[in-house]
Amino acid sequence: MPKLVIAIGGNSLIPDKDHKSVQDQYVAAAATGDHIAGLIQSGWDVAISHGNGPQVGFILRRSELASSELHEIPLDYCGADTQGAIGYMLQQNLINDFRQRGIDKNVATVVTQVEVDANDPAFQNPSKPIGSFMDEAEAKRREEEEGWDIKEDAGRGWRRVVASPQPMRIVELDVIRSLLDAGVATIAVGGGGIPVVTNSDGDLEGIAAVIDKDLASALLASQVDADLLLISTAVEQVALNFGTPEQRWVDEFTLAEVKQYLAEGGHFAEGSMAPKMRAVVQFLEAGGKEALITDPKNLERAMAGETGTRIVHG
Repeated sequence: MPKLVIAIGGNSLIPDKDHKSVQDQYVAAAATGDHIAGLIQSGWDVAISHGNGPQVGFILRRSELASSELHEIPLDYCGADTQGAIGYMLQQNLINDFRQRGIDKNVATVVTQVEVDANDPAFQNPSKPIGSFMDEAEAKRREEEEGWDIKEDAGRGWRRVVASPQPMRIVELDVIRSLLDAGVATIAVGGGGIPVVTNSDGDLEGIAAVIDKDLASALLASQVDADLLLISTAVEQVALNFGTPEQRWVDEFTLAEVKQYLAEGGHFAEGSMAPKMRAVVQFLEAGGKEALITDPKNLERAMAGETGTRIVHG
C-alpha cells in the first residue's frame, strides 16, 4: 500500500482561545481523525505526527503553579506526556472511526525519542520560548539557580528559551516501520519527538530542547519511504506575500521555486509557513516524491486534487 505521513499542528487541536480544554481538544481531534480515516479507507497506510506546543505550555504552567507543593516537570517529560495524551485522543477517535466505517485496521501510538547532536549550534543560541512570562527578578533567579537561558520577550516580560536543534535519528524507527508494514495506523514523533542525546557512556539521555515538528515529520517520511508528506496547518493553501495586498494563493510549487522563495525571504512567514517549506525541501531532496499542505477539514479534498498546495520536483 502507498505510505503517507500526515503532520498535524498542535494548534489545530485548539480551535480558538475559548476552546482549550482537554474535551475541546478531543472534539477537534475527532474531526481531524475522521478525515484521516477516510484517507486510510481509500487505501493509504498512514503515519501521523502532531505538534504539541500549546499542550506543553499548559503542562509547564500547571507545574509552575503547583511548584510550592510538587516537583516541577522537566521539558523532555512534558514532551513524553503530550505524546501519550494526544496519541490517546487520536488513537481512540480512529478506532471509533474504523468501527463505524467497517475498516479492519489497528492503531498504535509510539512514544518516540529523536536524537539530536549535543554540539548542534542551536545550543549556543537558544531561541525557542517556553513556559510562562516572569518578571526580571524571577527570571534572574531561575537563570542562576537552575541554569535556564532567559530572554526578554518584546516588552511583555521574561521567558525561558531553549534550543531547537536539527533532528538526526528517530530512535524507535524500526518499530514504526514494522507497524506500518503490518498495516497499523501509527502515531509517532509527536511534537517533533522527545529530544535525546548520546552521553559519554554511549547511553541516551533527555535534553531540554524543542525539535521542529515538521522537520522531524520530514525525516520520518523519508525514513519510512513515504510516497507523500502531508502537512496539515491553519490555511487551506499556501500563499505568496501572505497578509499583503499582493497575497496570492498557489495550487502548486516546484521544489526549485520553493528553494528560490526561501532564499529570497519575505514570501513565507518565519514561525508559520517558512519552517514547513523547509521541511518539504528536506523531504523532497531526500528522495520523496511530493508534498501537500492544507488545513485539517480539507485533507480528503486536497488528496483528491481539489484544493491544497502541492510541491513537486518539476
